[in-house]
Amino acid sequence: MTIEAFAPAKINLTLHVTGQRADGYHLLDSLVVFADIGDRLWCAPGPDMRLTVTGPFADGVPQDARNLVWQAAELAQWTGHIRLEKNLPHGAGIGGGSSDAAALLQALGAADSGLSLGADVPVCRAGSAARMGGVGEEVTPITGLPSLHAVLVNPGLHVPTPRVFAALDSKHNAPMTDMPTPMTPVAFDGWLRAQRNDLEPPAQAQQQVIVDVLNALRMRDGVGVARMSGSGATCFGLFDSRDMAERGARDIEGAHPDWWVRACALS
Repeated sequence: MTIEAFAPAKINLTLHVTGQRADGYHLLDSLVVFADIGDRLWCAPGPDMRLTVTGPFADGVPQDARNLVWQAAELAQWTGHIRLEKNLPHGAGIGGGSSDAAALLQALGAADSGLSLGADVPVCRAGSAARMGGVGEEVTPITGLPSLHAVLVNPGLHVPTPRVFAALDSKHNAPMTDMPTPMTPVAFDGWLRAQRNDLEPPAQAQQQVIVDVLNALRMRDGVGVARMSGSGATCFGLFDSRDMAERGARDIEGAHPDWWVRACALS
């Protein structure tokens, strides 16, 4: 029987780098949410492993054991044919392969968290708002977030994560402050504005276009917080309503037809 799975885009609303272990892994404190857009997988069991990648971002995606989806199947001791539809740009700071691997592990009911496949895999397995800590192994569900309407923008380039981390001025920064209670839209907005993505400045230093993306988002009517997600280069802007988000997405897409732009809901 074929199993279908959805791998949503992962968005880091915050990303604080709070330390670095002796083994080189960075300690993180991040509020992670997920979009209603993403990749899709279809898995049909069989005697041999086979991976087919389709979709608008299929080019350049490995179709062998280099792919995290293949590695996730091996971790779950599963074989068969997987078809992966890549609707999200890869190497873009929005989960990508980690979300794909997590969706497969979840669909197969695997007990392993998938941390060995990458720091983002455990939180992607949660699939809903969570606070991610440690090196990715600490995942605490977050409830009560207000409705979040967003525009995601990627300018079509890849920022290598190791280079961004290496360029950090400080590896030991303050964690997130306590989230407001109750989490009204106004209180949450004020809290979120006071948080950070510590990877944003070094990513901007390497790719000036990230500054251009953030400026394009901040120019739109109804936008609140605009920030980079993960290690980039995808940025998000939070809007007052879905209509404003869709209008903002159309405006940015019209001005920058070579950018990937999507309006979405986050939760």
